[in-house]
Amino acid sequence: MESLVFIDNGDRTDPAFNLALEEYVLRHMDPDRDYLLLYRNEPSVIVGRNQNVLEEVHDSHIREKGIPVLRRLSGGGTVYHDPQNLNFSFVTRYETSRLHNFRFFNAPVVRILRTLGVPAEMNDRNDILADGRKISGSAQFSSKGRMYSHGTLLFNSELEELDQVLSVRMKQIRSKSHKSVHSTVANISEFLNRPMSVHAFREYLLQGLIREGLVGSQYKLSDSDLEKIGELRGSRYTQWEWNIGRSPKFKVSRSRIVDGVSLSVDLVVNKGHIEEIALQSELVAPHAASDAETGPSPVNDPPDFTVISNALKGIRYDPQIVLAGIKDAWKHDLSGSVAAISAEAVASMVYGEDPEEKDR
Repeated sequence: MESLVFIDNGDRTDPAFNLALEEYVLRHMDPDRDYLLLYRNEPSVIVGRNQNVLEEVHDSHIREKGIPVLRRLSGGGTVYHDPQNLNFSFVTRYETSRLHNFRFFNAPVVRILRTLGVPAEMNDRNDILADGRKISGSAQFSSKGRMYSHGTLLFNSELEELDQVLSVRMKQIRSKSHKSVHSTVANISEFLNRPMSVHAFREYLLQGLIREGLVGSQYKLSDSDLEKIGELRGSRYTQWEWNIGRSPKFKVSRSRIVDGVSLSVDLVVNKGHIEEIALQSELVAPHAASDAETGPSPVNDPPDFTVISNALKGIRYDPQIVLAGIKDAWKHDLSGSVAAISAEAVASMVYGEDPEEKDR
């Protein structure tokens, strides 16, 4: 690489801003210059361009914690970011010899890590390891004569939270999406020959690249830059259609016994919406359906979910929207044949985690 221009992001930790910044530098900054970005993010999940979110994350956990999911332009696997994770990005002119050549970009990072006492080395999957555990993963993207190679540096991240976030609980999904390869991870801070903060580590990495002659100048984002980055942030990285809806088409099949009724569902989700759905039922044992006027009466026929299935077609595949759709369909089910089964139970069939996974 020729001399890089370091772009200071003002220590902004908004993941949508930082992804937009990276794309802005790639597409709109001087195409004859190479750039370096170093940034941290608030807790967030960053999925690869061709991944299905539900096959990568513990969905109910991130919803409970309010952890956002964002999709990046590059491929590769899903990563968890928090403020103790430092991200680097080399934005350069495109050269065939650089595409998929992660060693070219990561070698300086590895050298600098070693000066801190970290036994860093790269494996065949382009990860950076320390004592056999992953401390960094990388991905690339190229477009119109430009490219970037970026990666994570687990400095002192909450590894238990990382493991929880990336512990997939919805197993009954099938798609052609790119699947993450899970690895045993470690924090860089475990290996340092002297303690330091993540801020000091960022500065040490930057100064190391300057000492090696790889960074020659710095650039401060102008008001015009920030305005355009903000526009890109709002049009892509905060949009459900990009972050979630762009997940590849997938199928869900699951079955479960609920209130004496064997329920099964087969559905297809495309562009984040239910494209096809078939809800079927079979009575396992007679049970009672509550009736306010006549009292409990035996249910001898399996419920008919035609009204519900029709109501769910075309809606966004989201647990709250699915539940609301089912409850609304309940009101219009004149047969009353599904009254013995709760809307929540059916919703958990359509969009829910697999029971056998909950205690793992």
